[in-house]
Amino acid sequence: MSALLGKKIGMTTVFSATGELVPVTVVQVGPCVVTQVKTIENDGYNSLQLGFDEKKVEKLTKPVAGHLKKVTDKGFRVLREFRTDDVSEVEAGSTISVDVFTVGQKVNVSGISKGRGFQGTIKRHGFARGPETHGCRNHRAPGSIGNSAWPAKVIKGKKMPGHMGVNRETIKNLTIMDIKHDENLLLIKGSVPGCKTGILEVRTAAE
Repeated sequence: MSALLGKKIGMTTVFSATGELVPVTVVQVGPCVVTQVKTIENDGYNSLQLGFDEKKVEKLTKPVAGHLKKVTDKGFRVLREFRTDDVSEVEAGSTISVDVFTVGQKVNVSGISKGRGFQGTIKRHGFARGPETHGCRNHRAPGSIGNSAWPAKVIKGKKMPGHMGVNRETIKNLTIMDIKHDENLLLIKGSVPGCKTGILEVRTAAE
């Protein structure tokens, strides 16, 4: 499995090989520095910790700065760990770039969705609205939410108005339409979670 950290740049359109106009999301992926290699022998599992988006070392907390000092003199805004099957060919301090992906490959993209604030059930859950006329007073209210004599309470997990967004979301099996190697850019078909400049995790999809 290949996985990298990236930053959402925005959306645009490109033409496919068949001449179809396809909407794509532009994602700056890497370069990521391997800040730690975990192995089954030492840690009980195999994983790589990656650093992305350089930051002044002076701006880091002392524990993080001390951790990074072991492998690099750079600081990073984001540190994220990815499990993998084999870490024998990767060394701490090495750099992983967008070259690990190929055009046409399927990827899963994870990120934090946009915050929408407090929303009602129509926008938050897609409820239908009530009639506008004939004396109806239920236009955007959710309607009955509980039960009668038994169990005489609102069931846990009932879809209600509330805070919407700022959740971790994953969109699976998106296609890489193009790769700009000199700029570390992936052009991924469709939309991905989050706002511009939001941090994303891009993983190869399961075969």
